[in-house]
Amino acid sequence: MAETLFEELKRYVAFGVEDEQALRALHELARNEFPAISEVFYDRILQHEGARSALAGESQVGHLKVTLRAWMEQLLRGPWDEEYFLLRCRIGRMHVRIALPQHYMFGAMNILRQEFNRIIDERYVQQPELLRSARMALGKILDLELAIMLHTYREDLLAQQARSERLSTFGQLVGSIGHELRNPLGVIETSLFIIKGRPLASDERATKHLARIGEQVALANRIVTDLLDMIRDRPLKREPLRLDEVWKDALTSVHAPEGVSIRAEGLEGLPTLQGDPGQMRQVFVNLLENATQAVGEKGEVVLSASTEPDKVELVLEDTGPGVSDAIRRRMFEPLMTTKARGIGLGLPLVKRILERHGGSIAYAPREGRGARFVLRLPNPPSHT
Repeated sequence: MAETLFEELKRYVAFGVEDEQALRALHELARNEFPAISEVFYDRILQHEGARSALAGESQVGHLKVTLRAWMEQLLRGPWDEEYFLLRCRIGRMHVRIALPQHYMFGAMNILRQEFNRIIDERYVQQPELLRSARMALGKILDLELAIMLHTYREDLLAQQARSERLSTFGQLVGSIGHELRNPLGVIETSLFIIKGRPLASDERATKHLARIGEQVALANRIVTDLLDMIRDRPLKREPLRLDEVWKDALTSVHAPEGVSIRAEGLEGLPTLQGDPGQMRQVFVNLLENATQAVGEKGEVVLSASTEPDKVELVLEDTGPGVSDAIRRRMFEPLMTTKARGIGLGLPLVKRILERHGGSIAYAPREGRGARFVLRLPNPPSHT
């Protein structure tokens, strides 16, 4: 059988049976210090704004400390097999998904290297051979961990390049077809206007069908507009932006079933930002339409807002079914949709608008049922 990537990596760093024995011995000496190491680890990591933003939330950090202790258990106890490799790959992909900058991987691994070497130096001070073998084994396993992390980041880079190539082709196609579609749609709209003024329009059935044609033409126009918005750099307006007013304006365009409650908390207390009210209105409309469709005939959609010294955070939650793991990784890609009649432009357009305002959007699963989107805008805002 062909050598696996993990086997090749272990061979490259000469990780063998002696290293496994040394790590298991170190595990017995270090396991009681895992909680203290996890505290040191996250105290140091959270001093950096980039890492703090990716690992936002006290409950999230608390969960990660527990996860880190389990990670250290397997790091020193093994078994160092293909299952170990696949688990480490999943952790690396999680770092990619939460947008944790790659350079933090090296700093984080160095913190663990320092803490474990401290334990080795203290416990093996009178046993130089054991000290040497433990340090060697620790260096190899941490190098393997970094190699796996870099492998997952490379996977993501290649996937991004493939997406960029697809989007480039997509943009060229949309740019040519979108403008061509405007002409026949304009003719249909004009003809529809004329027909509505003729006696034929007094027939109830004809009136009903004319209204349906009008609705479908409006829908087609909106699809073309969304497609063109995805590929063109429409200049941002730079004017005072009151998110509470934009939210109220967006609500007038969203038609939710009677059993669906939509409410907002904390918007009135937000500072006045600088940005494009029209484009931010589109952000709220797209997110609200997705949420109300997910909830169905009965449920709740809640937007909560808070302010930090350097940013404004908005959290939109609904009581729908949430988003599956399979969909989550691609939910912000154009043309990715789970709706029977959707074309998958709503969330990509939201992401594009927020990023042009210097902000971001991320999906953060709720405990239990429902979806949760976290939006961040800089305060004061920056524009790209």
